[in-house]
Parts: sequence; structure tokens; C-alpha cells
Amino acid sequence: MGNTSPFSRRGFLAATAATGLGAAGLSACGSSDDSGSGKKTIEWWNITTTQPAKKLWAQRAKEFEAAHPDVKIKVVTLENEAYKSKMTAQIASGKLPDIFHTWGGGVLKQQLDAGLVEDLTDRVASWTGNYVPASMAAYKFDDKLYAVPFDIGAVGFWYNKALFKKAGITAPPTTWSGYLDAIRALKKAGITPIALAGKEKWPGMYYWAYLSMRVAGLDAMQKASDDADFTGDDFVKAGQHLKDLVALQPFQKGFLGGAYSDPNGEAALMGNGKAAMELMGQWAPIVEADSGKGIGKDLGFFSFPAVEGGKGALTEVFGGGGGHALRKGAPQEALDFLKFFAEKEFAEKLIKETGLIPVSKDTAGALTDPNLTAVSEMLTKATGFQLYLDQAYAPAVGQEINDSVAALIAGSKSPEQVTRSVTQVAKSEKS
Repeated sequence: MGNTSPFSRRGFLAATAATGLGAAGLSACGSSDDSGSGKKTIEWWNITTTQPAKKLWAQRAKEFEAAHPDVKIKVVTLENEAYKSKMTAQIASGKLPDIFHTWGGGVLKQQLDAGLVEDLTDRVASWTGNYVPASMAAYKFDDKLYAVPFDIGAVGFWYNKALFKKAGITAPPTTWSGYLDAIRALKKAGITPIALAGKEKWPGMYYWAYLSMRVAGLDAMQKASDDADFTGDDFVKAGQHLKDLVALQPFQKGFLGGAYSDPNGEAALMGNGKAAMELMGQWAPIVEADSGKGIGKDLGFFSFPAVEGGKGALTEVFGGGGGHALRKGAPQEALDFLKFFAEKEFAEKLIKETGLIPVSKDTAGALTDPNLTAVSEMLTKATGFQLYLDQAYAPAVGQEINDSVAALIAGSKSPEQVTRSVTQVAKSEKS
């Protein structure tokens, strides 16, 4: 998939393959003393299956071992879905690896509530002080930090400047009504306003998630999850705004059967200049160029517009990232490795060679790609951060949001029915 971030929410691109580590290789967890060599073994589970990142991570482990001859870092690399299922089994057994990948949100909270995760708040404060606040949000509970981020990303509108110009749109819209006006102008100019992979559901969910953030606000998003109740008026309003958008018929022909990264899918339509915009994460430019030709300097980026009268702000961002957590009682060497991994020189190397967006303001200068810089600037200025809903909430709730929103876009569910369906699943997850 090119030189983009391998850590972002990109399992759906089928870019990676499982590393073939069987259950036998994963049965024992946590640090141990290697009786043969007298070394302390630190087990590190990650999901970095793509190059060049996989090679760089392995090198970093070797560099740490060279600096700490009494320590061995046992690197266990798994593809996303395999990792999730292995971790579920480990959580059930109460034995987590010393260092493990986390997306934060609901799953990390579950591990924390089970007493399996180390509180890192004071232990990492000396070297995370200049981190972008949005990058830490998914790993904080009650103002305590339980993981250190190494990756951050966000969803926004990628747009074709030439097509906007052709339609007479002089600047990206900052309000929802202005956005709908832009859709009308594009249609009038004979341009397909939005590319959407309707078949895959999650791209449509982004619209409902952002509209819910803009109308209800971040606190209401959290409260709805805590109370298992999404039936409030603001969530219905968010669905109504999405329904208003769908009524303008802004998507390409056959969008309900459209895939994301296929040769005729959402990314290819954008990459071949056949649609004016898509709502997508920071990986979009790479996939557009892989699936289509790419539109070079015509590609621009803007934040999801504010909704008039809404409780959310234009500067609140929807996205996700990756972090490292430590199991409860992990040895000092595990923490030492996290600090070693976060050192500026290595962080800059990852940014330059793998397309990671900086989590620390100290390393922002290493980012040269103009598209990633646009996303990075949005994240740096963010006044709030909402984690992807299928990570912030229980997985079943995230799936129901995907399914129900897809039904709303297809015209088979009303905004009220969406909120009732999601609430029903949320309540069943709580019981």
C-alpha cells in the first residue's frame, strides 16, 4: 500500500498477512528469565506487519538489547484480527504480554477494569509533556494515562480543488448548510460530489459519527455509551442531517454496491478525478494513488463542517491511532523500552520512512508530506478527540452503528430507528 502508516485503521485494505505465529508461540505471556542465557525476556506484542515499519521495529528491539545486554525483547507480530482474538483469550486468562499494542477506548478500559494494565501517568510524564493532547485522549481514564501513543490519525474531507473551482466553490465549507450548498453547486456543474463505498458500511458511518459529534457534542457521545442510550434528540437530529444529505443524491451511481479500494471503488473515483470529495482517514491519498492515478496537487483537505446550533465544535476531531500499554506489574525494563522507542531520533525516522503522523510536537518537523501535514495540523489544533466508534464503544455497538447507518443511507431505516437499534444493542452489551 505504499509508504503509509501501517498502524492506522487499515485492516480493511487487506494490506497485511498474518505472520503465522501459532497458539503454541503465544501460550506464555509476560517477562521471564531465560534460563539458558540468564537474560530477562520482555514480551512485546504488536500489529506492525507491513514494511518498512516491521523491519524498523525489529531493529529497535535489537538496539535496545545491545544497550541492555541482560535483556531480550521477544517480538510477537500479529495481523489486526489475529491480534484481537489472541488478546481476547489473554484477557480471559488474566495474562497479558509485558508490552502490548492498544487502540485505547473501550477495550483498554475493559483491561483496566480487570486490573490488568499499569498506570503510566507519573512514570512517563517526564518525556510525554510535549505530546499532542489529541494523541493521548484514547488512553486516558479519570485523568490517568494507561498507554503511550506512537501513532495518531484523523478523518476529514479530501477534496479535488480543480473540481471545486469548476463548480465555483472558492473555499471549503465550514458549516453544514454551506456544505450542502457546495453539494448543490457540484451537482449543477455535472460533477459527482461524493465518492462512497456503500457496500463496506464503515465509510458511511463516518458521516453519522461526525454529525453526532457536531450536534450532540463529545460529552454526550460518552454519556450515551455509559448509559447505553442513544435515543436522545441530538442523535436523531444527526441522522436527519445525514438523511438531508442523502436526499441530494450526492454519491456516485451504484454507490450502495461500491467497495473502498477496488479498481472502481471509492478511492479510485477520487484518485481518477471522477468525484469531488470523500470523507476518509489520513491513509486516503496513498489509497487513491494505489487504486486510481492520484490527483497530485489538486488534492486538498478540510475539517468536517460545524453544524449550526450544535453543541460540538469545528475543532473536535474523529480518528484513532496506536499506543503501547504495559501489563500490571511489568518490569522496569518494559518501561525503559517504551522510553527508548519514543526517543526523538527514532520517532523522526518512523515519520520519514513510514508516514506516521507525529504524536510529539518535538518531531513535527520530520513530516514533509503536505497531505499528512494538513491532518497533523488539524490534530495539533484539536480541542477534543473522539475515538473511532467501534473502538470507543463495545465492538457489537460499533457494528450496529455501521449496519444501521448503512440502512439509513439506503433509505430502509429512519433516523429514529437508527438510534433505537443502536440503543438496543448497547443495552444488551451492558446486561
